[in-house]
Amino acid sequence: MTQAAPLKTRLTEDTKAAMRSGDKPRLGTLRLIQSAIKQLEVDTRTEVDDAQILAALDKMVKQRRESISQYQNANREDLAAKEQAELDIIQTYLPQQLSEDEIRDHIEAAISETGAESPRDMGKVMGVLKPKLQGRADMGAVSGMVKARLS
Repeated sequence: MTQAAPLKTRLTEDTKAAMRSGDKPRLGTLRLIQSAIKQLEVDTRTEVDDAQILAALDKMVKQRRESISQYQNANREDLAAKEQAELDIIQTYLPQQLSEDEIRDHIEAAISETGAESPRDMGKVMGVLKPKLQGRADMGAVSGMVKARLS
């Protein structure tokens, strides 16, 4: 049997702790995360590693941010607050977010590594950046920064 990913083990332990303490909002969010991981395992028919879990968490963060924005536009602060609470819990499992300067440094390194010169080369640059920045930066924002830099 393969060793479970450290992040997956941490999520399982935190879920048990939330059950014992009766922290319902945290427990609900942790169950959502575990459900997404289990679905990923079913879809890929493999045991997921930390990189795949981070990608799933990144996707969940993006979904929460979009929902918060939509709820705020519809003046549904109650629902926006619920999504924000879930977002805060999910983000505790992501690595420390990079600053804009750190992201710029990664972009410059990727551009020189790939020899990118124009927006046509954006795919190459993003291919280098994604594994390094996944879960540590908003990839949509990174994409915009790369596009601006290559234009």
